[in-house]
Amino acid sequence: MSSVPSTDGVVIRRARPGDERAVHALIRDLAVYEKLEHEAVASVQDIRDALFAEHPRTWALLAEEDGLPLGFALYFQNFSTFLGRPGIYLEDLFVEPAHRGRGIGRRLLQRLAVEVVEARGGRLEWAVLDWNRPAIDFYRSLGAVPMDEWTVFRLAGDALERFAAEAKEK
Repeated sequence: MSSVPSTDGVVIRRARPGDERAVHALIRDLAVYEKLEHEAVASVQDIRDALFAEHPRTWALLAEEDGLPLGFALYFQNFSTFLGRPGIYLEDLFVEPAHRGRGIGRRLLQRLAVEVVEARGGRLEWAVLDWNRPAIDFYRSLGAVPMDEWTVFRLAGDALERFAAEAKEK
């Protein structure tokens, strides 16, 4: 996936080693926007290890202009057992507020859509916070549909540790 500048000078490209600080900074900005900075505990090294491991399972796209990061999309491959095909799960999409309205988020999502289609994948999925009406409206404008009949569950932190420990005790 090569980087291609648009007519406005914004380049969308795959993050590469050396970009971990920029990705980390964008993650921190996203956490502040979502009022979840207390949950954003990943370090720059964690981001480096995740994105640039020998066999990474997570990738990021960066949107930049004149070398300045404007936004990012962080994603990983998933799989639909019903379709029998891979897909992409978009973990985070964020464009700095000063650069919104320029089509950057749309271009980041389009690059992911191209990646899914080229891999003969079945779908591109993500979650959005219920209160984030601008994002919901944006996603609907792209043709995305909410999965209202599904509830996301999470097992993390102490609950995850306790549950895993139960398996070791048996």
